[in-house]
Amino acid sequence: MNTHTTVEQLKSLKLMGMAQVYNSVQSMPLQDKPSLELCIARMAEAEMQYRTESKMKLYLKLSKLRYNAVLEDIHCTTDRNLNKEMVFSLADCNFIRRAENVLITGATGCGKSFLACALGRQACSMGYRTYYFGMNRFLEKVTQAKLTGTYVKLLNQIEKADLIILDDFGLHPMDNNARLALLQILEDRYERKSIIIASQLPVKNWHDYIAEPTLADAILDRLTGNAHRFELKGESLRKK
Repeated sequence: MNTHTTVEQLKSLKLMGMAQVYNSVQSMPLQDKPSLELCIARMAEAEMQYRTESKMKLYLKLSKLRYNAVLEDIHCTTDRNLNKEMVFSLADCNFIRRAENVLITGATGCGKSFLACALGRQACSMGYRTYYFGMNRFLEKVTQAKLTGTYVKLLNQIEKADLIILDDFGLHPMDNNARLALLQILEDRYERKSIIIASQLPVKNWHDYIAEPTLADAILDRLTGNAHRFELKGESLRKK
């Protein structure tokens, strides 16, 4: 059996990492080839790495993050009320394992969405399925799902994600369908999975924004009880 046949068989089994290493080893001079044990170990390691990277790329694509942001690019200064310790305390994504939420507030242009997307990208890189929604698009999805009879399917899709990001929370009015959908999503995720919310409105104003006292109480109880809070300040970064 020649090298090409074996490589093709590995590829047909979707063992792409192993195929790359096997092909590379076979092209080495005889005296440089590793032992059988070492070759198998390298092939297994390469396959694990290949699958991890493929999963990360898939999750990044599905997440539809607004910005291609990374935590290292977050602008941390005192005048922004943000420091590296606050940001990198979430870098291990243990907040997702603990089913904790993250609430990011601040004026327009202060970097709320960028921070949320950086955390979302970090989650994807660590193997957590993540979905990003601008609030306007989220409301549109809820309305469309109600009209087409796919509302339960939408809720089930969202429920499967390890992390949900809702951006621009508070910019668009919520009708009763949107309030009930948000409450259902939070109920599905409570103490099980995480959500990040970015908003221009301070958290203290969210009750008025939701505008229905009973639902607002229920929504905020599930959102704020186990949440990390970032209250960003300073001038708009877009000006800079």
